[in-house]
Amino acid sequence: MVEQLSVKTAPNKTQMSEAFGPGLEFDKQLGQHTTFKTGGPARYFLKVRSAQETSETVKIARRLGVPFCLIGGGSNLLISDFGIDGLVVKVDVRGLKIVDQTNILCGAGEDLMALINFAADNGLTGLEFASGIWGTVGGAIFGNAGAYGGEIKDVTKEITLVDTLGKIKKVDPQYCVFTYRGSNLKKTKEIVIDTFFELKNGDKKKIKERISEILAIRASKHPVEGNSAGSFFKNIPDPTQPYGKLPAGKLLDEVGCKGLAVGGAQVYEKHANIIVNTGTATSADIRKLADIMKQRVLDKFGILLEEEVIQLGQF
Repeated sequence: MVEQLSVKTAPNKTQMSEAFGPGLEFDKQLGQHTTFKTGGPARYFLKVRSAQETSETVKIARRLGVPFCLIGGGSNLLISDFGIDGLVVKVDVRGLKIVDQTNILCGAGEDLMALINFAADNGLTGLEFASGIWGTVGGAIFGNAGAYGGEIKDVTKEITLVDTLGKIKKVDPQYCVFTYRGSNLKKTKEIVIDTFFELKNGDKKKIKERISEILAIRASKHPVEGNSAGSFFKNIPDPTQPYGKLPAGKLLDEVGCKGLAVGGAQVYEKHANIIVNTGTATSADIRKLADIMKQRVLDKFGILLEEEVIQLGQF
């Protein structure tokens, strides 16, 4: 997925500051807001911390004709080295709350692991599968995060959204049309504000043991520390495979991608579907390396891999 923005007749800085308030930042470097640690500046940058703030931001951007895009934890994101010529809105809605004993209301800006640990601490089961997945809860809903046979849609009961007109609304999971690593929100551009998760009572000790088990598995093949976005390509639907998916990493391994490098970007030695910024990579390096990986799989297997990582800006 690639999204490009462009401000053709932008208001001046004074007008922008008056419209959006003191929280608006100019020429904000975006690398610090992504796990790849790459990408150029945002012409305008604003954090929103509530549904109302988000709604007002959308309405103001529409009125001024300023294009905007969203980021959350930046864990599944590749931003152009040229940056974003528009408004980048970082959704930072927080809050974790138990509702009716077995449900959790969670802000979109919370880390997914914070939600998982909160559920475990309260003896609630259903989210263990997502242990170790980077990013925010909003991003997890947007991309239907999943692993080990589970998906975030399976435990989602209700979502608060802000649409492209600035309207706040609550929807059920069916509205989002969840798919493998995706949802209809990618098309509608609606913004996740918070999510109501429906869980079950469980044994706190067993829940935490399962979380530790999954984290240990991830640590054995994923970079625990390092500038990466996790799996770069989606797995391929295949009913003959475990969890119904043929791992893209298996195909990438078979075509010799481990250790492959372009500039400061390198395929992780333990997992052929993970690209790491070794310290000096640009987004262009990462994109070029991903293209080489993609072509090798296409040439040998006739399979065109689809990116799981979202691109923003001009490449």
